Amino acid sequence: MAINTEHDLRLGAEIKKKLKGFELDMDFTAGKGCLGILGPSGCGKSMTLKSIAGIVTPDKGRIALQYAQGEAAGGRVLYDSSLKINECPQARRVGYLFQNYALFPNMTVEENIMTGLKGKWAKKAVGGRRPSVMSNDARRAKVKEMIGRFRLDGLEKRYPAQLSGGQQQRVALARILAYEPEVLLLDEPFSAMDTYLREGLRLELAKVLAEYDGISIMVTHDRDEAYQLCGSLMLMDQGKMLVRGGTRELFANPVTCKAARLTGCKNISRIERIGERRIRAVDWNGLELVTESPVSDTITAVGIRAHDFEPLSEGEAAEWKGKEEGNLIPVKDPVISEMPFEWYITLDNGLWWKTEKTIHTHDTAGVVPSWLRIAPSALIQLTGELP
Repeated sequence: MAINTEHDLRLGAEIKKKLKGFELDMDFTAGKGCLGILGPSGCGKSMTLKSIAGIVTPDKGRIALQYAQGEAAGGRVLYDSSLKINECPQARRVGYLFQNYALFPNMTVEENIMTGLKGKWAKKAVGGRRPSVMSNDARRAKVKEMIGRFRLDGLEKRYPAQLSGGQQQRVALARILAYEPEVLLLDEPFSAMDTYLREGLRLELAKVLAEYDGISIMVTHDRDEAYQLCGSLMLMDQGKMLVRGGTRELFANPVTCKAARLTGCKNISRIERIGERRIRAVDWNGLELVTESPVSDTITAVGIRAHDFEPLSEGEAAEWKGKEEGNLIPVKDPVISEMPFEWYITLDNGLWWKTEKTIHTHDTAGVVPSWLRIAPSALIQLTGELP
């Protein structure tokens, strides 16, 4: 799915729009690859995508594509409130995958894909593209190509109601990508799926995104989807960007308390700084901990991932006692909750630990150790207020 391979394609989006309860105020750029926007429901994620696609109009701002290299260096403005430019959705070359896929119920698979080829675009000699009409033979050939690419052979004459959720998603993607959009927007692409279907569909979408040569942006409230599918990530809340970076780097160091919560960190406590690398966790009964790196004056809290605790026996704990980086935590009066494949264990100081089990294990004997330890490198230093 080659899209503008001769260009370094970038999307710039400055979007301001008054929403119920808050203002959407986003300013970011996106290049090739998949940018994830992770945030809670109702924070403005979908409105950001709809503004880029031209489905809704911002109150003010600018949305533009920039071709930074090659003979076609230049750009194309999709929306600019000051210049009174507002291209219609059909002219933007932006593909939008809706949560419910928005297939036409009275059209077959091949007819749905064919609708994506009306007003097909063709390259200009220099700087962007312009609309051009495809011949009927070319359109039919393209539909056949997309049916093969998305493994829809044998389903050409079926209607959406006769398809599974995964098949509907593939039809929607085939329809969008048939006309080679420069930007692909994915709005909660798995929200309509049953949980047991999602992993297989994620793998399918990951393959599509790897082959796609344009800009893709996916919004989700599911951190697993974001981690698996997006090379870079933007965390969002109440219409604003909290932090942005590489996906793995942000999960390892989410920077702020709100961002840590969005990436799934359950244990967060306010701190008091009692040394260059020593802190007291106020919300964990004053537990004192040593960090790997110095704690600056801007740090307000500490986070611990629920999987990062190390269980220790009395003998193992004795080897750490007295060592500066021991970070031992006595396990007292734990509350144990059984899940199918994990034990959830809450300590008396409020810390929450998660450890694996099998579906056949129900006996808690030996599950809870005498001590837990947290390595200094596993402590996440955070700024801002607790959410």
